[in-house]
Amino acid sequence: MIQVFGLLGLALIIAAWAANIARNSPPPPLDLTLLYFIGSVFLTLYAVLLGDVVFTVLNALSGILSFINLVRALRIKT
Repeated sequence: MIQVFGLLGLALIIAAWAANIARNSPPPPLDLTLLYFIGSVFLTLYAVLLGDVVFTVLNALSGILSFINLVRALRIKT
């Protein structure tokens, strides 16, 4: 039952990121996006080592979406 809260939080956070990208909103600043991406990668590894599926999926998807924002930010910068 407690995983329902984790899954709901995961869905809402990922939906917010996806909506931001789908709306074609400007990406966050490049330095912030890069730090967020790297942090998400490390937190994903940490969650895998803990065996926490919800935390692993959340951070992996956050990492993917922040990577998309990183690419978007680099395209704007060039």
